[in-house]
Amino acid sequence: MAKPRVICTRKWPARVEAELKARYDVTLNEVDVALTQDELRAAFDDYDAVCTTVTDKVDAAVMAAPGRAKLIAQFGVGFNNIDIEAAKKASLIVTNTPGVLTDATADIALTLLLNVARRTFEGEQMLRAGEWTGWRPTQLMGVSPQGKTLGIIGMGRIGKAMAKRCFHALDMRVVFYDAFPVADAGVPAEQLATVEEVLAASDFVSLHCPGGGENVHLINAARLAKMKKGAILVNSARGDIIDEAALVDALNSGHLGGAGLDVFEREPKITAALTKMHNVCLLPHLGSATIETREAMGMTVLANLDAFFAGRELPTRVV
Repeated sequence: MAKPRVICTRKWPARVEAELKARYDVTLNEVDVALTQDELRAAFDDYDAVCTTVTDKVDAAVMAAPGRAKLIAQFGVGFNNIDIEAAKKASLIVTNTPGVLTDATADIALTLLLNVARRTFEGEQMLRAGEWTGWRPTQLMGVSPQGKTLGIIGMGRIGKAMAKRCFHALDMRVVFYDAFPVADAGVPAEQLATVEEVLAASDFVSLHCPGGGENVHLINAARLAKMKKGAILVNSARGDIIDEAALVDALNSGHLGGAGLDVFEREPKITAALTKMHNVCLLPHLGSATIETREAMGMTVLANLDAFFAGRELPTRVV
């Protein structure tokens, strides 16, 4: 019996690719360049399962009339790159990889918070540029997070992991907003009624909500204005949550003290003004980028493929 045909739209960790080769008739992306929309559309005609990533725009046109594909297996927890309603209409099943990237992403959020608060990335740039002339009492003075208030928008797995790190390691007070009641935040934390209340109460704000839909530009000019003067904003969730033009204005005006961003509104394009600001730390979407995490993500995709082709319940089905 012929093996099911599977395609991966990007290069994956070697151990996962080896497992895929052993089980499926798999086409791997050896050059690791994103597929064009035409290539992606063709994949739905030629393969039983298409293994996508957040870099793929899986829109209604791509899924309009899939000739062969029955499964979209997303390598990632987020799936706002996939038109879910169009997938339903095309009778396509969608899976993702939740749970396995919680700690890695929370670590990056904490890294951004500390980098901006303590200005470590500025110091590193100073050293590399040969501009450091020795210790001075007023050099690169940042702000201490100890005892300050952390506001979290989205108290899911990653939000809870971030709260745990900041409460236990930095002695921070935690407040949060979530669209649903959260019975156990994992640490002492207060759920506030609105996003605005969290922004107004917080010295540091960390975003951990999904992108797309009603969350596009959730953090806009009006909400940035609600933040404390000098507050720091961190985003390791999805880039479209923040209106980057409004963020630039809030930073230029001095209203915000800084920002740490691992994701961007028009990724991989970066708003040019952000790259020129000394109080903005920018990372190239490293949230889940550990060997252990990326392998676990791939193995979760593999578990979904195995279950689908065996006719079993899928471990992490979205629709």
